[in-house]
Amino acid sequence: MTLVATPWQTVGPFFSIGLTWPGSADLSAGQDGAIEIEGQVLDGDGAPVPDAVIEIWHADPEGCYAHPADRHNTAVTPGFSGFGRCGTESGGFCFRTVKPGRVAAPEGGLQAPHILVGVLARGLLRRLATRLYFADEAANAEDPVLALVPAARRSTLLAQPRASGRYRWDIHLQGPEETVFFAY
Repeated sequence: MTLVATPWQTVGPFFSIGLTWPGSADLSAGQDGAIEIEGQVLDGDGAPVPDAVIEIWHADPEGCYAHPADRHNTAVTPGFSGFGRCGTESGGFCFRTVKPGRVAAPEGGLQAPHILVGVLARGLLRRLATRLYFADEAANAEDPVLALVPAARRSTLLAQPRASGRYRWDIHLQGPEETVFFAY
């Protein structure tokens, strides 16, 4: 009997089916001051990726995560789950949420407001992890994680403000503008 190794497989062309649900991209919980974050997932040639899934997780405006392990002294904003998921039909995504507050840094101090982002797509064997920061935040200058990223690459993590309450942030999977991804 001859054993033949099975070749590795990537996720197929219908990856995003069933991974999103109605309302999963709206984390705003009806709160005043909601923001929108829109963008595209782009491949190495700059073409939109039509069937990726973007997941986000972040703290509420007071810096409290909707998670039992959060040791923050205040209660999480009512109705705020902190987790959202959006498919990229035509390559684009749009989340409606609240701007997160600052959270404690592992070594002390505070991190700048940020959103944790996961990217899943066909052709990827592992989920990609990154962060979204807000370009108009003064606290970015003292964020310990952002400081680890070479200055020339930090812009790939910065959502740019547009009209009031709207931000633009594109995720480049490869190429000269590749988004910084973190090991996890």
